[in-house]
Amino acid sequence: MIESSRIYIDKLSTGSHRSTNWRIFAALITVGALTFIVKLIGTLKEMVVAYKFGTADALDAFFIAFLLPSFAINVIAGSFNAALIPTFIQVRENKGREAAQRLLSNVMVLSVLLLIVVSAALALTASYTLPLLGSGFSDEKLALTRSLFWVLLPVLVINGLSTIWAAIINAGERFALPALSPMATTIVIMAALFVMTKIWGIYALAVGTGIGFAVEAGLLAWVLKRQGFSPIPRWYDLDDQTRQVFNQYAPMAIGAFLMSSTNLVDQTMAAMLGPGSVSALNYGNRVVAFIVGVGSIALSTAVFPFFSRMVATHDWDGLRGTLKTYAGLILLASVPLTLIVFALSEPIVSVLFERGAFTKADTSLIGQVQALCVLQVPFYMLGTLMVRLISSLQANQVLMWGAVINLFLNILLNYLFMQSFGVAGIALSTSAVYFVSFCYLLYMLWRVTKNNVYDQR
Repeated sequence: MIESSRIYIDKLSTGSHRSTNWRIFAALITVGALTFIVKLIGTLKEMVVAYKFGTADALDAFFIAFLLPSFAINVIAGSFNAALIPTFIQVRENKGREAAQRLLSNVMVLSVLLLIVVSAALALTASYTLPLLGSGFSDEKLALTRSLFWVLLPVLVINGLSTIWAAIINAGERFALPALSPMATTIVIMAALFVMTKIWGIYALAVGTGIGFAVEAGLLAWVLKRQGFSPIPRWYDLDDQTRQVFNQYAPMAIGAFLMSSTNLVDQTMAAMLGPGSVSALNYGNRVVAFIVGVGSIALSTAVFPFFSRMVATHDWDGLRGTLKTYAGLILLASVPLTLIVFALSEPIVSVLFERGAFTKADTSLIGQVQALCVLQVPFYMLGTLMVRLISSLQANQVLMWGAVINLFLNILLNYLFMQSFGVAGIALSTSAVYFVSFCYLLYMLWRVTKNNVYDQR
């Protein structure tokens, strides 16, 4: 292990692309360390939530109520980021900051319009979609879900904009504050839980979430303005750069919609298994979400601007070298960690959550869910690296078709594994889907990079 680490440090330090690799590594460490702190505080928040609510019906209702707003944020704002950043960097480098501001302003207008339209659509269809998502809920539990949904719906526009602002700040190789900004949301939520739970119950969690996202958005808008870019949406015209972003956005949005649907499917199918199943699935994913959250956020944030710049300058040797170096580092870090969490899953759950309303029976079930869920980690991390490179190559149609495969495979494997393993089968299905996704991305990345090199020659 020590020898392997030394080899990869040498790869960072040698060769014609060592400056880029070291800058990526420095960004990765910065974002990783700060994201670790944010996720650690987030884990404390989850411990508070577990203490206050356990696996109660009220928490199931909250998770289902927040599914649709968070789903829409991932699809709309996340897709705009993947489509925007490569073009934004090209425009900023070749045409200057004023042209980059026009592109950003145009994209923000389109994003806000989409977020508002989707918010209205979700509001109009809530009476149909929420009963479908909570198909195993009682009438009382479903009524609570509807009420929480209305409280959480404004988060869609607020967090959608802040996601774009954070991506633009990162594109300027300023990584610290965007990495720390989610801490504001977490701190506000914990404060709301301590102050308002006795009076408002589960509504304290919903209100705290909304206020927290608003505070986070305000911080990011302030930083963006200090960097010389306006956070105010403004329409200029439908120029070639905006068209280019839109052309890349369409397949990315479809892919994100389908990929985000896997979580929607998981939650919905868990709701069919009986009371507490949705909460068990969410708790079982917490440690894994912490690991991939720190790793994937740090990795994707660090490599995306550099990948986009190397693509813009046709530096194919640099791309290949960076990809191989960081793929090796991912395996070196993720495989041992995966094995440790798998072996110690139940004790980890016990230490983190077993107190208050959270019982020993909950620990046993969630330990099984977590053990099967953590198997996804190496494949998830490698996939994140490949997805960022594919987006930098503006080949988002590859991601769209990969998402189609993942969604259908997820539904099939969920159904099959649920028969034998219950809610833990959904976790096993997720890990299997990420393995298949990794294989697909590896093959398609080879094809895309081969074609790009050939075209340049």
